[in-house]
Parts: sequence; structure tokens; C-alpha cells
Amino acid sequence: MSDGQKKSKISSSRKLGLKIKLLAVATQMLEEEKNQKIKEKEAMLAERLPPLNLSGLSLQELQDLCKELHRKIDIVDEERYDVGLKVSKNNVEIENMKLKITEIQSKFKKPHLRRVKISAEAMLSVLLGSKHKESFDFKANLKTVKKEEEKKEEVTDWRKNVEAMSGMEGRKKLFDASGN
Repeated sequence: MSDGQKKSKISSSRKLGLKIKLLAVATQMLEEEKNQKIKEKEAMLAERLPPLNLSGLSLQELQDLCKELHRKIDIVDEERYDVGLKVSKNNVEIENMKLKITEIQSKFKKPHLRRVKISAEAMLSVLLGSKHKESFDFKANLKTVKKEEEKKEEVTDWRKNVEAMSGMEGRKKLFDASGN
């Protein structure tokens, strides 16, 4: 195994067991959530719609109750229509904005930038605007660095150099020269 891949400290059978337990807990939570939503819906309906008591009502009272229920149905239908209209309007706006975004992204091309030579004075005047009154001499503030001249070896006849450095005397001269 390479260093990039770490060996798992949990065996595969243990992992599988944990996954099964997690799925069981998740399904149980989903069922509880579904039951809770059903209970909330029933409570809301019980609050908004009281149970009908039709026993002992005369024909005129039943007709009045039907008219009242039709009126409530009309009000609810109007509200549902208004909400549906708002949702569809918002969806159309979202689609239009998505189209505009794709148009803008496809049309926009980055321009090729050119190198512009501008002096420090001109740069400061552009950046500072009217605040820039005095001139700065940036070159005067720069430190000067002196370069050491490299030691140049004298160009001599190589045959003389070989004869001079041969034998023990030549090695002694090299040793003395490197020590200095």
C-alpha cells in the first residue's frame, strides 16, 4: 500500500453493520417525521374546519350552510390561485435571470492587456489625483551596490605552468597558495 492510502482501522464487516444500523435509524426517523406531518395536518384541518353537525337542521339552514361553505371554498380557491400565480411569476423571473447570466458570461471576453510604460510621477498623479503636488525622486532613494571585481588569472603559457608545478615543489606551491 502506498503512503497516500491509509488502511482502514474498521473492518469491512463492521462498516457494513454500522451502515445497516444507520439506515435503520434513518428509516425510523423518516417514519416519525411522516407521522408528525400527518398529525400536524389533521390538527390544522380540525382548527380550520370544525366538524359539521347536520342532524336536526331544517332545509333552509342546510341551504344557508351550503352557501357559506361555497363562499369559503371560493375564498380558498382565490388564495390558492394568487399563490400559484406568484410562484409561476417568480419561476419565470428566475429563468429570465439565468438566461441573462448565461448571455453575459458568453458575451464577455477578457481584453488583451497591453504593457503601458508610465513614469512614477504619472502613476502617482493618476492614483492620488489632486493630492499629488510634490515630486519624488525614487532613484535617489535607491541603495547603490558595488560589485566586486572578479580576480582574473593571468593568462600565461600553460607549458611553463605545468613545468613549474611538476614534482614536489609544484605541490608545495599549490599548498602554500591555497593556504593564503
